[in-house]
Amino acid sequence: MTKSTETFSSLSIDDTLNELRSDRSKGLSAEEAGERLKLYGYNEIPEKSESLFHRIIRRFWGPIPWMIEAAALLSALVGKWEDFSIITILLVTNVFIDFWQESKALNALKVLKEKLAKNALVLRDGVYRTIDARNLVPGDIIKVKIGDLIPADLKLIEGDYIQADQSALTGESLPSSKKAGDIAYSNSVVKQGEMLGVVINTALNTFFGKTVALVAQAQREEKSHFQKAVINIGNYLILITIFLVAVILITAMFRHENMLEILRFALVLTVAAIPVAMPAILSVTMAIGAMNLAKKHAIVSRLVAIEELAGVDILCSDKTGTLTQNRMTVADPVTAIGHDVKELLLCAALASREENSDPIELPIFEYLRAGAETDSLAAYRQVSFVPFDPVSKRTEALVEAEGGNFAVTKGAPQVILELCGDKPEHRDMARRVDKFAGNGYRTLGVARKRPDDTQFDFLGLIPLFDPPRDDSQSTIEEAKRLGINVKMVTGDNIAIARHIAEVLGVGTEILNARELSGASTREFILLGEVVAKTLVRKLSPDMGEEDAEQFGRSVVKSLEKEFEKLTLPKGYVQSHESEIIALIEDAHGFAQVFPEDKYLIVDRLQKGRHIVGMTGDGVNDAPALKKADAGIAVSGATDAARAAADLILLAPGLSVIVDAVKGARVTFERMKSYSIYRIAETIRVILFMTASILIFNFYPVTAIMIIILAFLNDIPILAIAFDNTKVDDRPIRWNMAEVMTLATVLGILGVIASFGIFYLAKVYFKLPAEQVQSFVFLKLAIAGHLTIFVTRTERRFWQPPYPAPALFWAAMATKIAATIFAVYGWFIAPIGWQYALLVWGYALSWFVVNDLIKVWVYKLLRKERIIH
Repeated sequence: MTKSTETFSSLSIDDTLNELRSDRSKGLSAEEAGERLKLYGYNEIPEKSESLFHRIIRRFWGPIPWMIEAAALLSALVGKWEDFSIITILLVTNVFIDFWQESKALNALKVLKEKLAKNALVLRDGVYRTIDARNLVPGDIIKVKIGDLIPADLKLIEGDYIQADQSALTGESLPSSKKAGDIAYSNSVVKQGEMLGVVINTALNTFFGKTVALVAQAQREEKSHFQKAVINIGNYLILITIFLVAVILITAMFRHENMLEILRFALVLTVAAIPVAMPAILSVTMAIGAMNLAKKHAIVSRLVAIEELAGVDILCSDKTGTLTQNRMTVADPVTAIGHDVKELLLCAALASREENSDPIELPIFEYLRAGAETDSLAAYRQVSFVPFDPVSKRTEALVEAEGGNFAVTKGAPQVILELCGDKPEHRDMARRVDKFAGNGYRTLGVARKRPDDTQFDFLGLIPLFDPPRDDSQSTIEEAKRLGINVKMVTGDNIAIARHIAEVLGVGTEILNARELSGASTREFILLGEVVAKTLVRKLSPDMGEEDAEQFGRSVVKSLEKEFEKLTLPKGYVQSHESEIIALIEDAHGFAQVFPEDKYLIVDRLQKGRHIVGMTGDGVNDAPALKKADAGIAVSGATDAARAAADLILLAPGLSVIVDAVKGARVTFERMKSYSIYRIAETIRVILFMTASILIFNFYPVTAIMIIILAFLNDIPILAIAFDNTKVDDRPIRWNMAEVMTLATVLGILGVIASFGIFYLAKVYFKLPAEQVQSFVFLKLAIAGHLTIFVTRTERRFWQPPYPAPALFWAAMATKIAATIFAVYGWFIAPIGWQYALLVWGYALSWFVVNDLIKVWVYKLLRKERIIH
């Protein structure tokens, strides 16, 4: 059975080679490599793609497609080819939009697969040879050097060191130093050095492979709240339509009516009831929203993400590059006695090489440039330079100057202090280093050695940090005002994460990602700190409070390192899933996270009924971006992150996300108002028809009237995509109970109003049947679009936000067109202007009544929700 990369990390080099049955000096034999290739398979991501035919066909399967297909089939059976053509076009349009969106989503896996290394220098039968990286197997000995893309997970076994850039995999902001015995991850890039390593895992068993597998898993589980809402609406309308059409057909059978004519009428009624244009209109509404977001430097790659973004209540934000500037900066330097800042930074620069573009050294040169001190470097020349390595943990340079040569060095403060001897003032510097580390700073020590000196002279400390973006704090405050809980999720260490989180107002409860496994060691660490402080006070009663605190902190650090290596006994200190969900909800963020940790955070929050947004930029973020309800690839993200994301930001920082959330909430309100309108209209038309036929044995409208109504109601309503709506100050999501209840109430009110006009025309005015139908037709046409002005806002219709001109005039145009149809008798019996104006007055009166009842229904529903 294949062991995990994490398991190999705890084994020694010899134990690893023995476990893999590999010879350090000869590598594997060609024969053994061939056998292992059969056992483990190729070092590549397996392709399991769904056929194009199946991807297209399954889009014609489901509640809404069934209804549309049934209407098209009935149209063909009775020879209504115009209806058949229109319905088919709508069906194919819906399928195309959905298919296109999925095709873009599938690119996430494709881009990840393209990132795999192509070749590898491998030792086989005692000879080094270059082979295709897909033929590597566990146990192969390979050489990696500067510029190489590491082709598989390795245990480094020989060589001085390498610097590996694994930021895209783990989220670490700086290259990681690796020495013999360390693990080098597949697809990290070697920035410095050369080493031998033994392949411990390939393909999907690598750290990178697991990332790909998580993306695939997230893709399989993906179904948006929008899709669920459309299915719910479709199911609701199907049940109503099937039941009422069945009642009409049964009634007609008992009355011995012409069944072919009744079947045709049932067809037309079904077409009117089916929201054939609903998916298209909602997609157009989201597309308009996407165009508006693009103007704010946010590109939408999956349309339904707009609806998801409107409901996001938790935003998991990466730290580096999103909340911070992703560039190291010099903080306030601390100089030793007798030295100044200019001298400290100058010597640090002389112990560096700007052309190496080392992210630790560049801030030093930037600091000097800001103070116009770079010219002073011209007076010196580096005679020799020893670069940083993980063993010595420092750089050193011999410098030539007018006054004579001298040596300068910079690196880990503890190492530099040791070179300078044990002096009383150095203890204060050591304390400052610990304090800087506790606040998330990376600190460099600098020293100089003149020709007459016996040892280095300590010059001071240079604290470095990745500063927060200027807009991060205000953006987080704005996000909180919008009801979004921002959590920091980063691969950096806890101290750095906690400091940035505190500065930005995210919070201080930043936890180690280890706690997500349910194996918390916080209690042990706290107990260790208390015991350490108690012991030091007992054994050294003269020690000051600050020194005791310092000693306690050092014990905590040691305990944290030891517990990171320790695997707790199975079943010990394990948390239930509900406790982990509560832990994530209460935490302000997590540090030292891996891809599976980010994925788990999103998954558990979703199980806690949260709609989750996740930002990211690296390969390591791809699974979580795909799993999240709204995956957001930040500015400068890798191709893999962009392919997995729903929203791609072109401008840096969180402010773009907040703007996108506001835009998404506007778009959501438009979709919600249309959905309520469409359900209400369907109920109103089909319920009124059925009741008229059953009770009065009267067909209130003709088949041609229903077709005209369907055309007038659905086509101009596309203007809803441009309507003015409020920006909610809380996350919003589909409340189907509220949507269905309000739509049903408005639908029933429409039925009552329709019977009222039917009574006036037939009983009061005693008009002939054809004119009664024209009365009803005009009332349905006018009241139809008036309903959208009821549903577009939860407030009174006369209160802002007011309708957009495009929506208002589109609705007015259709009402005027319907009026002309009825007055002059185009396709229907004429009723004249007097009766037409009467219908207008009647419809407007009911519009006011409907609006009053709408507000009452909202209050009632939300009062009930508060009580429960």
